[in-house]
Amino acid sequence: MNLPACFPGLTPESHVRHRLHAQDRMWPETNCFVDLWIEVVAAMGAAPEAMFGFTVTQDFEGDHFTFFKTPTEDLEALYGVSVQELAVYDAISGHAAVQLARGRLCLIEVDSFFLPDTRAVSYQLEHGKTTIGVNRLDVSARTLEYFHNGGYFGLEGDDFDGLFRGYAHDTTPFLPYAEFVKFGDRPITDEREIARTLLVRRLAQSPTANPVAAFQAVLAEQAEGVAGREPAYFHKYAFNTLRQVGANFELLADHLLWLEPEHAAAPHARRIAEVAKVAQFQLARACARKRFDTLPAAIAPAVEAWDALFDQLHRQA
Repeated sequence: MNLPACFPGLTPESHVRHRLHAQDRMWPETNCFVDLWIEVVAAMGAAPEAMFGFTVTQDFEGDHFTFFKTPTEDLEALYGVSVQELAVYDAISGHAAVQLARGRLCLIEVDSFFLPDTRAVSYQLEHGKTTIGVNRLDVSARTLEYFHNGGYFGLEGDDFDGLFRGYAHDTTPFLPYAEFVKFGDRPITDEREIARTLLVRRLAQSPTANPVAAFQAVLAEQAEGVAGREPAYFHKYAFNTLRQVGANFELLADHLLWLEPEHAAAPHARRIAEVAKVAQFQLARACARKRFDTLPAAIAPAVEAWDALFDQLHRQA
């Protein structure tokens, strides 16, 4: 039986990751939302690099860097897709099946404990919130194909039951947050022109004070607190600080080079990503040794790169 799918030619076995998820990158994966959209946009035949002008708005929020997510209005402007909240009042698997039959991709918050693609990270190890894009679903056969992180995967059987069991409408104390994506029918021909306009608009919303400097000012104190917690806490802290800022600016560098192959600001964005990657290892070493005084200096090159980056971007805007 041919099941409805937004991308019927896609299979877990044949899927090839987009180059933004190549393993030789500094940050091969970023966060579940952005990674999912990279692969979805690529499956549409469009350029994911077009959507990252918004990364200039990332700030340091006191205890984390902004969990960066492409604004839905940017997705609509660039790719003609409309993202709407899915009204959930029954079994989420049933809602997803209805939307797939209408040609709509469902984005559902689920528990990564039941996602085999997170093997050795959270699969059957720990519970965590993440978002998947459901492309193919068979409720009776208990099978699912989905976009998640940097790829396209399948699951079945007990994993299917576990993923949806907690969301039965008559047993759960709350229902999951879900969205559905309506795909437009206009040809995608003017991505660069639209992306340039969006970059200027988002640049006007960028932080007025250097967020990397704000992080630098509290890093040693926060790292000392991290060292006093259980080992798993280190990964949560690093994910929400160094990984978010590093991945954010690596994608900004890709965006700028996609707009202009020799873009003068791109090396500064890439420098922030590089420093964050190295600092993640330095943070781990500092926590192990209980010595934190060298961490601010480790971040200093990224502070300087942020200033140079935004000076260049504002001069070119």
